[in-house]
Amino acid sequence: MGIDFTGSTLMLVLVLFAVGLVCIIKGGDLFVDAASWIAEASGIPKFIIGATVVSFATTMPEMLVSVFSAFEGSADIAVGNAVGSVTANTGLIMCLSLVCMSCNMPRRQFGVKAGLLLASVALLYAFTRDSSLSIVESVIIMLVFVGFTAESIIAAKREQGTEQPDERPDTNGKNIALNIGKFILGAAAIVLGAQLLIDNGSALAVMIGVPDSVIAATMIAIGTSLPELVTTITAIRKKQSSLSVGNIIGANIMDLTLIMPLCSLLMGKPLAVENQGMLLDVPACLVVSAAAMIPALVCGKFKKWIGWLIGGLYIVYLVIMFVYFGA
Repeated sequence: MGIDFTGSTLMLVLVLFAVGLVCIIKGGDLFVDAASWIAEASGIPKFIIGATVVSFATTMPEMLVSVFSAFEGSADIAVGNAVGSVTANTGLIMCLSLVCMSCNMPRRQFGVKAGLLLASVALLYAFTRDSSLSIVESVIIMLVFVGFTAESIIAAKREQGTEQPDERPDTNGKNIALNIGKFILGAAAIVLGAQLLIDNGSALAVMIGVPDSVIAATMIAIGTSLPELVTTITAIRKKQSSLSVGNIIGANIMDLTLIMPLCSLLMGKPLAVENQGMLLDVPACLVVSAAAMIPALVCGKFKKWIGWLIGGLYIVYLVIMFVYFGA
């Protein structure tokens, strides 16, 4: 999972934690600016850019941490991180986005992706009732990702030009190179900063005796969700709500349809799901995701009260986890 800082001094851990924080804040500015420029220059709506390009970049920390953890024999960390990240993305980060700014994108932009998200978490819930995720089940879940990719390409072509700004930014070679560079540098800084926070935050948790499964579903899950959090906070400052919500939905689909199935396929055997994952993490992910997506589909848009609802559910999830699984 990274360098082990358990034996390091408290000062070193805190300094590296602070460096990680600086990396994600500065990286977030570059990342969102570049993503917004790409959307404006291409004429593709910011929601679709957020749900595809931005989501893939911000999902990399979860994917790397889970795959490395699975190969190191820590299946509970892999599962808790993947599922916990989706719950954190929705209950914490989407909550923050919806409460702090209005999101007026039409249902035609998010409807299919919301359905795919609900389908992927429902499949994961059904498949993990026997405490494992088999290779066949992993392939079935990955088919949802194939559908998500195809739908995103179709939507990008359909929606191209519908959010064209009054003045399209200059797309000469210099600007293209500059913004691609900002996008890559920003993504790299976010990933590096998130990893520093994960390693040092986990080290502190281990020092006080917190179990691996709880660390994975909270400290690591929230830590690897920091790219989405940074993107959301930066989007709030820059009033880019569609980019934020699109990033969260796309990242959640990728987390559910790629990370756990990929761990199973790469190991060549079923991925074990511990009791906490089977009894709490996956059901909580299903409940929080349904509470976010179903009302939005019914209402035709994401409303502020949905943010308060999923935030409250996330707090309930954390309380239950620490009361029943924190020992």
